Amino acid sequence: MLKEYKIILASGSPRRQQFFKDFDINFEIRLKEVDEIYPEHLKAEAITNYLAELKAQAFEGELASNEILITSDTLVWHNDKALGKPKDYDDAFQILKSLSNATHKVITSVCFKTNTTTETIFEVTKVTFTELSDDQIRYYLDHYQPFDKAGAYGIQEWIGLIGISSIDGSYTNVVGLPTEKVYKHLTLMVADNL
Repeated sequence: MLKEYKIILASGSPRRQQFFKDFDINFEIRLKEVDEIYPEHLKAEAITNYLAELKAQAFEGELASNEILITSDTLVWHNDKALGKPKDYDDAFQILKSLSNATHKVITSVCFKTNTTTETIFEVTKVTFTELSDDQIRYYLDHYQPFDKAGAYGIQEWIGLIGISSIDGSYTNVVGLPTEKVYKHLTLMVADNL
């Protein structure tokens, strides 16, 4: 069904790129630098929706009629604030310390843009960490260096194996993309002729 369309993924994330390879659909990667700044009054999925759409706007006027652009943004929402990618080692340590023995939300928004429409979906997954010792956090940071990840962790890595006690919702969303929802939306768009 998707053969008639050219899927463009505007993401440098190796995890998102791998998901698209695993979908077994042809896609190309197109990247643009975007300042990921959002209005301070926004909260939770309003932030990720805004940023996913901001990334899509960078391609305004550039899409052919058979192209579907996909942009996305993920954040960790905890104690009523957004936790993005850590600034440095100490910031990553503090983020993981705050997630220890607590439940947080991982929110991903995905924007689908064509030359005539823009649609955005989002997914929320609740993740609960057991109590993490300082030594466990340091081991993880030293060996995995998760500084390119929202919330300073990758669920598919060591910390996820030893530290996550429960997950309520989409696992792939926590990795970086709610794959079931994205695939479903893509096929619906194509079925409806966009």
